[in-house]
Amino acid sequence: MAPHPLDGGQARDRRARIAIGAVFLTNGAIFANLLPRLPEVKTDLGLSNAMLGGAVASFSAGALIAGPAAAALIRRFQSARVNLATTLILAVFIVAAAAAPSAVTLAAALFVAGAADAITDVAQNVNALRLQRQYGRSIINSLHAVWAVGAMLGGLMAAAAIAVHLPRTLHLGLSAVLFGVVAAAAYPFLLHGLDHDDHPTRDGSSTSAGTGVYLVLLALIGIAIAGATVEDAGSSWSTLYLRDSLGASGSVAAFGYIALVGSMCIGRLVGDRLVDRFGERAVVRTGGVITAVGMAAALAFPSVPGTIAGFAAAGLGVATAVPAAMRAADELPGLRAGTGLTILTWLMRVGFLGAPLLVGVVADAAGLRVGLLIVVVAGLSLLALGRVLAGKARR
Repeated sequence: MAPHPLDGGQARDRRARIAIGAVFLTNGAIFANLLPRLPEVKTDLGLSNAMLGGAVASFSAGALIAGPAAAALIRRFQSARVNLATTLILAVFIVAAAAAPSAVTLAAALFVAGAADAITDVAQNVNALRLQRQYGRSIINSLHAVWAVGAMLGGLMAAAAIAVHLPRTLHLGLSAVLFGVVAAAAYPFLLHGLDHDDHPTRDGSSTSAGTGVYLVLLALIGIAIAGATVEDAGSSWSTLYLRDSLGASGSVAAFGYIALVGSMCIGRLVGDRLVDRFGERAVVRTGGVITAVGMAAALAFPSVPGTIAGFAAAGLGVATAVPAAMRAADELPGLRAGTGLTILTWLMRVGFLGAPLLVGVVADAAGLRVGLLIVVVAGLSLLALGRVLAGKARR
């Protein structure tokens, strides 16, 4: 990948990278501020596990439906503008979810928030990959690590708000204002103009994709869904499991999610070096083993510290899975530029849609401890499907 310096030189490169990092951090933090407060929402609205799972799944339903519109919106309005607009929509409807007076209102607010989040996700990655092409080297993993930092920050903010008994709506309102300002401040320094003029396959030339290419894409989608499933288990169920099943206080229970995203952040910060040395295949498959073994041990011998450690192991294990699948999908031969990545990102939302509902139904029938075995299954899936990834780092 040959570098193509931006107009304005290296200083502008650095400003753009900081701005895009701020965008990733904001996206991670906004929704994460709500997650540790979901048990309160469940109690206040009198929801069952399945009802809560269904409401949370509406976030992914909105994302799944809106996702295909992202490309057209970005072509029409450019990724920087789309990112700012949908970030503000996301923040507003997270506040609406926190203040929801009924399960239907909660699901509706999360549906709109999920739709906005899906478009934000594509827009920020388009802007980031464009800057990566300008840099001439990989920076996407570090930006995904910044997203994890944002998610961890959001979880810590929520834990602090719970500890000081800050009302839920006030807490989420302050979060929306704070991160809305961050997104607006970053906007002028993002990359503006057409987003795909410098894409390596912009001329549209390609060979026809055969059956093998689509089978590999299917496996890559499976890898992404496995990673999404583990993330959802931490975001939707770790706090509830620690609080209701293991008796942790609300502020301590929030650390299940914090541990998952914190270890995921660490894994992504070191992920590029590990992939360069051992290859994507080995790193992702080893991560699958870490996820499966760590969470299996936590569920077999339940305790508050052990469960927090289990979620940390799961986060570390899946850290490089989604970025690796995205890279591989974007480079599949025979597909137009961005097609593989778009399909994978869209269908990855299936994991976010189905996982909370599945866990909720199993939890109501057999207990949340059994429902969380989905994390073990996801880890084993990474071990099985990871063989389609590259044996050495791709740049």
